Amino acid sequence: MYVPFENLPDESRIWIYQSNRKFTDEEVAAMQASLKDFIENWSAHGHGLEASYEIRYNRFIVIAVNQEQQGATGCSIDASVQFIQSLEQQYAVDLLDKMNVTFRLGQHFAHKSLVDFKKMAKDKAVSGNTIVFNNLVNNIAEYKDSWEVPADESWHSRFF
Repeated sequence: MYVPFENLPDESRIWIYQSNRKFTDEEVAAMQASLKDFIENWSAHGHGLEASYEIRYNRFIVIAVNQEQQGATGCSIDASVQFIQSLEQQYAVDLLDKMNVTFRLGQHFAHKSLVDFKKMAKDKAVSGNTIVFNNLVNNIAEYKDSWEVPADESWHSRFF
């Protein structure tokens, strides 16, 4: 069952999928409709999940589920991954490769392979102050506090 993202409790579990490119506004509108439809029908063991989504910066898809209401299970998580894979195919984007880093360069976003990001750190093209997106956060509270942070405050700090 879909609920507005801001109505979910901070303990709600999240999954963040970053795109290797910026979505167009038209793609975002179409994805929002698809995401809402998926979430309306998303269930675990026959029980609807209280869940939501948001698309941030036309680059990140965030899916959240209220685990207190009904927890996501292996099968329901698999269904969400299959849904994300269908978006990858439909929009010719990469959303599941965790070996990439998205970060800010001023007001612009950059998406690089982890190898390239390490090289940029070594070459001082990025620093511990570079704003990175820590897609390993687990719940909405962490998402609010620790998702968009200086590299020194995330797992990226090991490169500096």
